[in-house]
Amino acid sequence: MKYKVLICDDAEFMRTLLKDTLERADFEVIGEAVNGKEAVEKYKELKPDVVTMDIVMPVKSGIDATKEIIAFDSKAKVVMCSALGQEILVMDAIEAGAKDFIVKPFTDETVVSVLKKVLESEI
Repeated sequence: MKYKVLICDDAEFMRTLLKDTLERADFEVIGEAVNGKEAVEKYKELKPDVVTMDIVMPVKSGIDATKEIIAFDSKAKVVMCSALGQEILVMDAIEAGAKDFIVKPFTDETVVSVLKKVLESEI
């Protein structure tokens, strides 16, 4: 069974990079969102197994989107993607309900191992 992923990032190149990485690792990318508001809407519509969520996005931040997704589905699995130097925001995201995080720039192996760890955990 392929895990279904929703990718949320305002940078097109980052969405493409994540999509290529995940598809090579046999994940199914079922949707993409360019801001936090769209992330919440697509989560409700698509019900993915896991979400990759950029922290800093227009319209609604990744942290606010994560709070809304967790309020909608307490079992939602959200993995934050942050740039170096955003450690404080990562802690806010974990408090908001994110299960883990990936720091940009990242390797394919890091992305796949973090997502598999989150998907296979009971948290």
